[in-house]
Amino acid sequence: MTFFKAATLCGLMAVAPVAQADTTLILAEAGPNRGARAAALNWFAEEATTLSGDLNFDIQWGGALFKAGAALGGIADGVADLGTVISVYFPQEMVAYGIADLPLQNDDAWVGMKATDTLMRTNESVRANLAEMNLVYIGTFTTSAVHIGCKGAAIRSVEDISGLKVRGVGAYGDTFRDLGANMVPMSVYDAYQGLDSGLLDCSQGYSYATAALKQHEVIDSYTLLNWGQVGALGILMNKDMFDSLSEADQNALLTAGEGMADELGRLIIADNDRALQTMKDAGVEIITLPDADRAKLVEGGAPYVAAWIERANAVGLDGEAMLAEYKDLLAKFTAERDEQGYPWTR
Repeated sequence: MTFFKAATLCGLMAVAPVAQADTTLILAEAGPNRGARAAALNWFAEEATTLSGDLNFDIQWGGALFKAGAALGGIADGVADLGTVISVYFPQEMVAYGIADLPLQNDDAWVGMKATDTLMRTNESVRANLAEMNLVYIGTFTTSAVHIGCKGAAIRSVEDISGLKVRGVGAYGDTFRDLGANMVPMSVYDAYQGLDSGLLDCSQGYSYATAALKQHEVIDSYTLLNWGQVGALGILMNKDMFDSLSEADQNALLTAGEGMADELGRLIIADNDRALQTMKDAGVEIITLPDADRAKLVEGGAPYVAAWIERANAVGLDGEAMLAEYKDLLAKFTAERDEQGYPWTR
């Protein structure tokens, strides 16, 4: 090759556009690759990949990188680029997100996720609070509404709670204790044996989980509390990694994250409907708690809402303003559902 040709070739190489290399993000998930949440997480990864054109995901399932209790630090420190954070493990750091766990009148999975997602995505004080921890909010999940299954007992009113041996969930369990229940510390995975052996009279949980764990084999009644849900869990991302991405890739992640509420809402509502049918087929009595009794549960949970406001204020957030904004969002998306139906039915 002559000097002239070599120089010309080098010049062409210098000005030729370089193809953008694919970016693979490590996503940590403490749960297994099955069930509605896993399906929604896979949907998120596929959607973000499609929207960006150059993002790929290496999903580490089952706590392979770190367990749920270490997720916040693992993501903030860059052990994973992004991953699922369950706020109950981080009550101080994730106090803002914890608003979605409060025992409010918030029992619709889709409505709750949309309200939570909007608050976390648009509230500047929440965004700043997360940024201080080197985190960016991407999208939300929910476990759906908290209900309760019982063996040898039936909760038809708030008065029926007193004296029962109950496995409870967060502030929902605390409210049951205040109403006279004897709370038994037990994992949801051990509740089948607890109900079968008589260690428990009742176990709070979620419809799809009750059926998946085959608790319909050992309960006689299942009461729809129509009260609230545990919704403070979702995907957070390492801010340094997020900031290093192109604006197009950032928008792809945020758009796919926002869509998770619709996708998981579709999946989990269908799962819960199937679970109720499974219980009915097994002879379990399905009870709907009367509105007046639900109002008593909401009133009973008020001290835990007030305690959350104090915790939020303590970290520099305006707890009362955030709660008012969240309630307005719940009302907004409830009205949207009532007027237009769910997005997947329109």
